[in-house]
Parts: sequence; structure tokens; C-alpha cells
Amino acid sequence: MKILLLGAGGFVGRYLLADLLAAGHEVTGIVRQEKGLGDAFPKANIRSLDLDNMTDSTRWSAYLHEIDMVINAAGILRGPSMQAIHVEMPKALHVACEKAGVQHVLLISAISAREDVDSDYSQSKLAGEASLKQSSLHWTILRPSLIYGEGSYGGTSLMRGMSALPFVIPLPVDGDYLFTPIHVEDLARTVSEICGRTTGENVVLEPVGPDTISLRSLLQRYRRWLNFPEARFLSIPMPLMRFLGRVGDFFGTGPISSNSLKQMVAGNAGDSAKFENQIGFQPRSLDQALNNHPAQVQDRWHARLFFVAPALKAVLVTLWLASALLGIFFGETQTIAFLDRFDLSRELAWPIQTGTCLLDLVVAALLLFEKGTKWSTLIQLLVVGGYTLIIGIALPQLWLDPLGPLLKNLPIIMAILVYGVIGDKR
Repeated sequence: MKILLLGAGGFVGRYLLADLLAAGHEVTGIVRQEKGLGDAFPKANIRSLDLDNMTDSTRWSAYLHEIDMVINAAGILRGPSMQAIHVEMPKALHVACEKAGVQHVLLISAISAREDVDSDYSQSKLAGEASLKQSSLHWTILRPSLIYGEGSYGGTSLMRGMSALPFVIPLPVDGDYLFTPIHVEDLARTVSEICGRTTGENVVLEPVGPDTISLRSLLQRYRRWLNFPEARFLSIPMPLMRFLGRVGDFFGTGPISSNSLKQMVAGNAGDSAKFENQIGFQPRSLDQALNNHPAQVQDRWHARLFFVAPALKAVLVTLWLASALLGIFFGETQTIAFLDRFDLSRELAWPIQTGTCLLDLVVAALLLFEKGTKWSTLIQLLVVGGYTLIIGIALPQLWLDPLGPLLKNLPIIMAILVYGVIGDKR
């Protein structure tokens, strides 16, 4: 079967891609940025495409030639592109699939795609489902509960990070929100099973594992798996959790957002027996999955670093903002000393002082709002390196200053490099 897979580069998409190729299907994977995925999956045809801009059905015709089935695993939890990716793009895709004679469209939605969940994520997923149901296509909609695996992304990364916190683990209220988690390989197997069927389309399934457990129990199990000591739980009032979510919304990144909180407390439990009967196999339990793959040092690193990454980002942003403000109000003396060292006119003091402060503000903004870490890391290294080199030549005595104004740039460079590695979530 020739399959077009949207979201092939995501956490779920990579497992789907591997499973579909192993089953002998010809897969064209759609990703935002290729980033070496074609090298990792040489049997697949990987194509880069910005789904935000694919809201015109005519633009899909080139990608649907001889395609038998479309699997839509694309999705985002927050951001301005949500409506386009969850609603407008799929609507255009469905029209194009009808014209191209595509046999089957499978949409991976979410178990929280319900009228009673008021997040824009859930409502946009629900609207995307409605678009597919209203089409003339054969369709299958999967609404999985929490998806976990040996790797992690999104909600499972958050929960691993929470489980690794020292001293106490914060919980929204009592942490009694329920999940029926499913392993990502079992979700991939579900998709493969559906791909192999000739009947059973036009159905909504809720892929879930065999056990329904609370958020508190989930964190306890992850903590034991990571081999950390038992920790105490701290109940956090929901108004405070909502405030933290809004802070995350403002910055656009971070461990928590309003949507992630709403998804966590929405109710993510499903009917295990019903799904097992529908799909024809029993997914593994969380305990089975954890026992079969003992945690390694890399898992402990990732869990511990999950909250370190946003904290390190906050420190670096604060550093650049403080550097700009201190420079504009108290930097005149150092600027004049620099100019005198090279026999330059003191009239240049204000332009240089202002320019460097503006540069620091630009770096802070780039670091704060860049989705990844590539450019902010490079720019920070260039600016810190440039400052260190120029000031070190002009005012070499600062190398011997007891407070180490230049020597401190060395650990700052290391902090920038560390964030450049751990701050990129993909």
C-alpha cells in the first residue's frame, strides 16, 4: 500500500514510519524540516512541507498521486498555527483526497477531543474530526489516551520530569486525574492493523492500555523505574496551576501551558476491554513496558534536565536583560576607558554604549522567542566571544580582577552550550 504520513518526524510519527516500512508499505513522510530523517529511514520518501500553508486543496494534488491511504499524525499542543494544522489544513486535504481517489484517511486525534473540554487544542481536534466525518472518504479516527514509550515528548516528558524532582513532587490538587496510557509501539501496531483491513472504516477508536491509573500513581511508577527514592507529593491549588499555565502561554515555551494543564485534568481514561476487542490484541501495561526496558543513566539525565532546561533559559534571558539595563545606566565609565585605550573620540561613547545595550536586548528576545536553539546559541556564542576578545585586549587588567568579570564569561559560554543541547525538544 502507498501511504502518505503527515507528522512523520514527530514522537508518534517516527514509530508509525518504522512500523509501516517494516510491514512492507511504501511510505511518503511529510515533515516540517527534514533534519536527517531520510538518512534514518532510507526506505521512506521524506518530503519537507509547512502544513500551515497547505490550506488550499489544489496544493495537495502533487502529494496524492497514486496514494492509497493518508495517515494524519500532525498536531501541536499550542501556538498560532493550531487552527491551520488541526482544522483548515485537514479540510483542504480531505477535499484533495476525494478528488485523487484516496481509499482511506486515518486521523490520530486525542481522547480529550470532546465538547466538554474547553481547550483550543481539544476543540480544534474535534473540528478536524468533524471535517473528516463529513467527507465522502472511508475514515478511521483514533483517540488515544496518554502515549508513552522508551523515548518521550510532550506530556510524557513532563511527567518524567515531574517524577524526577527532588524533595517534593507538585500535583494539581490531589493528582487523582485518570489515564489509561498506551505504549507508542502498540499505537503503531494499531495503525498497522487498520492498514491491513479491508473493512471496519468509518469508526472512532480509543486506543488505550489495559490499566487505568491516576496521575499520582503514574508519577510514582516512573520514579521507581528511574530508581529515585520515594518522594513526597505537594498539592498545588488549581488557581496557582492555571496561573503557571498562563505564564507558559506568554513565553510560548516551558514545561507547562494552559493547554497541557487542561489536557492533564480533562479525563484521559478509556475502555480497555472494548479497545482490545475492537483491535484484536492486548496492549502491554505500563508496568510491563517499564519492567521490560530498565531505565538507563540517559533516562535519569533526561528526567532531571527537563526542568533544568527552562530554568537555564530563564537565567540566560535574565543575564542578557540585566546586561542591557546595567550597560545603559552604568556603562559609561567602562565605555570611556575602552575608547581611551585605543585613543578614540569620547563622542563615540554614547553610540557604542547604546548599540551594545540594544544588541543585548536583541539576543534576549531571540533566546526568549526562538522555537529551537540553533540561532540563539550561535548568536550568544558570537556576542560573548566578541565581548571577551575585544574587552580582553582593550582592558587586559580585567582578567586579573578579583571578581572575574571576564573569567565569568567562560562558564557563561558553557551554560549557553548546555542549553543549546538540552533546550531543543526535538
